Order: sequence, then structure tokens, then C-alpha cells
Amino acid sequence: MPPAQTNLLQGTLDLLILKALALGELHGLGVSRRIEQITRGTFDVGPGSLFPALHRLEAAARLASRWGPSENNRRAKYYTLTAAGRRQLDVETGNWKHIAIAISYALEAT
Repeated sequence: MPPAQTNLLQGTLDLLILKALALGELHGLGVSRRIEQITRGTFDVGPGSLFPALHRLEAAARLASRWGPSENNRRAKYYTLTAAGRRQLDVETGNWKHIAIAISYALEAT
């Protein structure tokens, strides 16, 4: 049984988008599907959250985009990580690992 879907903590969505795109170029719906896949169904990102985050990351030069046909031959915007996006992914990954360890310590405290 998959875990219950969880609301994203603020700031987590950007990290998940960067991670999803580290695996290769995707259009918006593909990013959402990849996030659901890599989180084993825990996060289901809707367009109301996803597209503003994609635009914000693109404006911050973390992502680059191009227009192309989707798998059903419709026009879609494809996103890729920039060098700055890869650096940001590394920084955020380290931050989250540190936070996860600290939370684990707190939960194990007696």
C-alpha cells in the first residue's frame, strides 16, 4: 500500500523539480509524473503549484526551456537544468540530508 499523499513543505517542491530534471529533460506534466514516481506516490504535484515553481526556477536561471512536441503531438514546454540548477540541487540536497539527520535525532530523543 503506497503512503498517503503528503502536502509539500515550503521549499521542498523546488528541490523535487530540480531532482526530477537531473534525470533528463521533461515537459511540465512529465516533471509532475517523475516527482510522483521518485517519491513513490507520496507527492502528487498539481499544475497550480508546479507551473509557478517552474517559472520561478526558470526566472532564477536554474532551468532553461524550449518548445517542442509532446508524446501526443501537442506543443509543450520542455525544461532542463542549467549549471546553476545543478549547483542548487547539490546545495539543497546537502541541506535536506542535514535536516533529516537532525529531525531523526529529535524523534529518537528520550
